[in-house]
Amino acid sequence: MLGVLLIDKPLGVSSHDVVNQVRRRFGTRRVGHAGTLDPLATGLLVIAVGSATRFLQYLPLEPKGYVASIQFGSATTTYDREGEETFTGPVPENLAESLAGILPEFSGLIDQIPPAFSAIKVNGQPLYRLARAGIAVTPESRRVHIGRTEIIAVEGTHATVRIECSGGTYIRSLAHDFGQRLGCGAHLSGLVRDRVGRFHLEDAKALDVVTPQDLIRLDEALPPMPVVVLTADQVIDVRHGRPLGIANPPEPGMVALADPQGRIVSVAKVVGSILHPECVIPAEVADAHV
Repeated sequence: MLGVLLIDKPLGVSSHDVVNQVRRRFGTRRVGHAGTLDPLATGLLVIAVGSATRFLQYLPLEPKGYVASIQFGSATTTYDREGEETFTGPVPENLAESLAGILPEFSGLIDQIPPAFSAIKVNGQPLYRLARAGIAVTPESRRVHIGRTEIIAVEGTHATVRIECSGGTYIRSLAHDFGQRLGCGAHLSGLVRDRVGRFHLEDAKALDVVTPQDLIRLDEALPPMPVVVLTADQVIDVRHGRPLGIANPPEPGMVALADPQGRIVSVAKVVGSILHPECVIPAEVADAHV
């Protein structure tokens, strides 16, 4: 069993919970996800099954797209509705206009401080575990890219904002920073991820109905890249990690390598006229290629 799943993660379960459920439903331990969603968030979770987990690094997973529900007027410890209130302040009378005025400051490359309650590890310990133990740790800032922000609606002290960003961006931190910038405090009250690179929520399946028939083949899931069809002997070489010299090589970059039946068996880097395999599907699972 081998391929990629698009799951519509329900509210209240963690990304790891989704992985465990897919493991049980599909009868395999080799399941991984590409990008965590908090239990508070819903929406698109990209899952790899079987040896496809080796190819997660090559999938087109950026930009990420979100629809964020933000409550202005109070900040919390977790930067979302599940945390304890740390600050309250008067919300600007014209919230839509005030919010629109600051959005350009949160565009392009920005330095963002992740929430103290997050899975980022410090000395091997997740920050949320340290925070729950009362150990104050200030996370290091990280550089992220905000490609687009668009106000969808503003009702009273609540705003709905569409955000397109790079991987590693904490939407909770953005909501918190919006509130700090406006001086009233804010926290994330809801979040839907509707895009991960070329994958979209509208194509995802509910966790309770997904089946192996919903697996996307690697040749469909990988980003557009040249495909080099190998001979049977070359496939053996690739599976042993041996570089291949070929005539008329593709342009330098990454290529997919396929067996004589057209099934993807590897992703390789082109260096001159040599293909250097970087990721290979073992022979023992080739016949299970979806």
